[in-house]
Amino acid sequence: MANLDVIVIGAGGGGAVIAKELGEKGLNVLVLEAGPWYGNKKWPNPNSQQGAQSSSTSEDLDVILYKQLLNKFEMNMNDLVSGRFRWGPADRSRSQWFRNAKQKGIIWQCSGVGGTTQTYTANCPRAYPAAIDQVWPLSYCELVPYYEKVETTLPVNFAATTAKEELFYYGAKKAGWNLIPTLDVTVPGYRPQPNAILPPNENITNLNITVEQLSWMEGCTLAGHCINGCPHGPSIDKIAKRSTNVSYVPLALKTGNVCIRPNAFVIKIITENTVSKGLHAVGVKIRDTWTGEQEELRAEIIVMASGSIESPRLWLNSGLPVNPWVGRGLVNHYMDWVSGIFDEKNLIQILGTPDVNPFVGNTCGARLDYPGLGTLQTVGMSPGLTASFYGLSESGYSFLNKPSMNDPWDIKGRLSGYELKEAMDSYRRTLNILVSTDDEVDQRNGITLDPVISDENGFVPVVTYRPTKKSIRKRSELTKMAADLLRKAGAKKVIWTNWPAGMMIHLESTMRMGFVVNQDCESFQVKRLYIADNSVHYNSLGGVNPTLTTQALATRTAEKVVEKYFN
Repeated sequence: MANLDVIVIGAGGGGAVIAKELGEKGLNVLVLEAGPWYGNKKWPNPNSQQGAQSSSTSEDLDVILYKQLLNKFEMNMNDLVSGRFRWGPADRSRSQWFRNAKQKGIIWQCSGVGGTTQTYTANCPRAYPAAIDQVWPLSYCELVPYYEKVETTLPVNFAATTAKEELFYYGAKKAGWNLIPTLDVTVPGYRPQPNAILPPNENITNLNITVEQLSWMEGCTLAGHCINGCPHGPSIDKIAKRSTNVSYVPLALKTGNVCIRPNAFVIKIITENTVSKGLHAVGVKIRDTWTGEQEELRAEIIVMASGSIESPRLWLNSGLPVNPWVGRGLVNHYMDWVSGIFDEKNLIQILGTPDVNPFVGNTCGARLDYPGLGTLQTVGMSPGLTASFYGLSESGYSFLNKPSMNDPWDIKGRLSGYELKEAMDSYRRTLNILVSTDDEVDQRNGITLDPVISDENGFVPVVTYRPTKKSIRKRSELTKMAADLLRKAGAKKVIWTNWPAGMMIHLESTMRMGFVVNQDCESFQVKRLYIADNSVHYNSLGGVNPTLTTQALATRTAEKVVEKYFN
């Protein structure tokens, strides 16, 4: 595209949003994405052939191809080393891109058009007002119109209720919590999950409609494959789970002003320093992930939207000005995993059925919010992922952690052998709760460059996270609340896995507003350089899922870019 107005780096949760918004305002936008593009006719074999260079029309989107590639085999899709949704190049015969993590755990991020929203659970709660007001450089009220616009565009609805949600609500009521069916949460309570998944198909209970026919209709099938990527819908833009590759990307292409180029890893921000403009961004250097060829592209505005690891890494590898907060302040919601196993008899009394069947329905359909502490969320993973989450523990093997009389759980630590077999034998009668903590920003946590190890894209990032004492206390309270809820619901056995600190799923705050960027998300030190990803969050939002806030900010940032430079 000649005469580019904006280059956006990354086509994930924030990049696709700001591209669509800028395209609708008449700007010429090029989106550069490091990974592949699934469901585009220009890349029929995206993992084995280079394909075309770019696409700029929604006519290239192909739902049949998309469904062929998203085949529901969880290891094929989600394996962190070789899966389609790994953080790595399109060519799956090559290794993933390396991150040097200094703590036990996993970093769950994806490359490709859609970014990590390809595998996200589509949870879209707003930040807690108490986490924003008089804390961030802008107020909660300023965010509300942008929340509303994103919620309408995706759209966001309260999740459907299946057995696991009904059991969670039953336990929450028994534990003394109240229902709070609102988007703006100011008091503790439970509620259906606000999520970006289309409501259930009206034919879902029609026995004359086959599962295959249902998968070609509009609406959620409650099939429970959210993490593997959702292949259900009549067209790309009507896929049930509203990851950005099926929501904002088609809308961006329909503006006629947005071009998306996958397999293009940005390795440097190019700047100039003039008397009239000062230090400002003028372009990027990219590397073709298939050929290794490098080239430079220029635009009036550069937007980094490559995530809380890669945005600071790119800043540091580009030799941009030193800032003590670049890459620092990482939060990840210091997560944990608590499970309850139920007897058939109790389930029949509560649900009218002997099984919870966690694989049915939206992955995370219910939540309990506690401003000041964080959240509890139901999680219905597949058997394989559930077993793997039982195997991650800071406490070591469960047989080394015999519970005391006062412990609210029966088992603590990593399950193995007979205990793991017994837990998985009870998989269909299990309710899992994810603990998501309002963890504290600490400047010692974050992203630095490895001084020795580099790959084809530059020095690799070093990821460091250690929870603060305040975060440890909050998570401890939340895990006890989760155990109490499960007990009140009637669980015969409660398992506390005690996840390690390095479970990197919700990464935020490494390029913080007020420290690295201003309230319009423009860099303080490099003009015309904006950021539109989770890294600009001032804190952990109170413990809620970050995507909706990132998308609201990206929508707002698009307005600010136009007002300042294209008005």
